[in-house]
Amino acid sequence: MRLQRVYVDTSVIGGCHDDEFAPWSNGLMKDFRLGNFRPVVSEVVDAEIRDAPEPIRDIYSELLTLEPEFLNATEEAVQLAETYLERRILTAKFLDDALHIALASVAEVDVLVSWNFKHIVHFDKIRLFTAVNIELGYKPLQIYSPREVTNYGDEKDV
Repeated sequence: MRLQRVYVDTSVIGGCHDDEFAPWSNGLMKDFRLGNFRPVVSEVVDAEIRDAPEPIRDIYSELLTLEPEFLNATEEAVQLAETYLERRILTAKFLDDALHIALASVAEVDVLVSWNFKHIVHFDKIRLFTAVNIELGYKPLQIYSPREVTNYGDEKDV
């Protein structure tokens, strides 16, 4: 059986050190360590992590030891992200968020996880990303918070 490919945006990595999100971000990291999912990251995540506090960079370094799939910002992905901006799903200020969605869409990952409830894990945004993807011949992207994806993090598992 093929492992589900899970694109992890920067908020999930940072969530490992956030009281509100740590149980599920760390639970997802446990899933990756156990081989329950295949992590997917990108050069956008890599760039965003560079300025993060050391404990978050340490989590990312550990994630890299798990041999994630690494996505580069191809011209195709950048064009798709620009289409999201042109359609006013997001503004240019949030180009990185659009790139996360576009990279995951072009690579046909199974799910993208994020704690960004304003620009990514939001019912209206997901519908709009899906509409653009379908119109342009891409598959709809499954977008969830780590709480909905991980097998760990519930109180019975803590």
